[in-house]
Amino acid sequence: MENTLSKALLEWYQNHARILPWRSDVTPYHVLLSEIMLQQTRVDTVVPYYLRFIDRFPTFRDLAEAEEAEVLLLWQGLGYYSRARNLHRAAKEVVSTYGGDLPRDKDSLLRLSGVGPYVSSAVRAIAFNEKDAAVDGNLIRVYARLNAAVVDVTSAKTKTACGEYFLAHMEQPSSFNQALMDLGELICLPHGAPLCDKCPLKQWCKAFQQGNPLDYPPPKKKNEVRQVRLSVLLVTPKAGHVAIHKRPDNGLLAGLYEFPNVEGKFTLSALRQRFPSLEKIQKVGVEKHRFSHILWTMDVYRCEGDMPNVIVVPTREVRQKYSLPTAFAKLLPYLED
Repeated sequence: MENTLSKALLEWYQNHARILPWRSDVTPYHVLLSEIMLQQTRVDTVVPYYLRFIDRFPTFRDLAEAEEAEVLLLWQGLGYYSRARNLHRAAKEVVSTYGGDLPRDKDSLLRLSGVGPYVSSAVRAIAFNEKDAAVDGNLIRVYARLNAAVVDVTSAKTKTACGEYFLAHMEQPSSFNQALMDLGELICLPHGAPLCDKCPLKQWCKAFQQGNPLDYPPPKKKNEVRQVRLSVLLVTPKAGHVAIHKRPDNGLLAGLYEFPNVEGKFTLSALRQRFPSLEKIQKVGVEKHRFSHILWTMDVYRCEGDMPNVIVVPTREVRQKYSLPTAFAKLLPYLED
């Protein structure tokens, strides 16, 4: 049999595929959930969240019937919380429109909340074995090196060319797409030198033959990170309790809980003037938290007293009962029980 690119890739995948929980039982729901969780998030981070989520919400119907607060609580710490809200809405749409069964045609998938071209292609290929290419940054990197192509990784033209290239070689779409995912994560590395000697596609790779795989694709211009200074107040109206409130329903960390805070760097006297109902204001530390495009530097203050528009909850229950994002959860050690 001819040694084709597809044959070489699939043989490699058969022997080197990563063992992942969503691959042990490939259902449309499992694939959709895993792909949404994996957006902007590493595999090793996603695995425990995926397992907890599946245990609590084993089907679309279970997820559709859940309260949003519980969904966000299980998502707590995974970040990019709009994914959780969209997934929850999509589950309701699948139940109400399709009787709980995920549709397999692209147009229907794309009408679901939070499902874009990449996720729809991944679901069609992996769950339904439809001939489709899930094109993301990893796949574009493999494509660029195979073809020694100087491409703009963000352009629609590049994504189309990448998809067409792999569709022309594709056999067994489910395994083929997952093999490319593993190849991009394990061999054709995004940072540092790719492991070309271990690559099953090196005989087809022009960048390898030229000896310059790191030149492809050209590095993206880094986005400027906006610096934000926050003064965060850990208000303890009574022993073992802390004040929290809910963030607005839109914008960064929408609808999640936080400790009261104000933007800017303040002196102790300025904070006392701004919050006259608070007592014993004491600075206890400085913490940083990086989002994709924002860096928070948080001056952390512990104090006593009452504040308007907050709820007072037992400190030990904050993480268990309220969706407190990681940025604020890292401040919990500053609280005294």
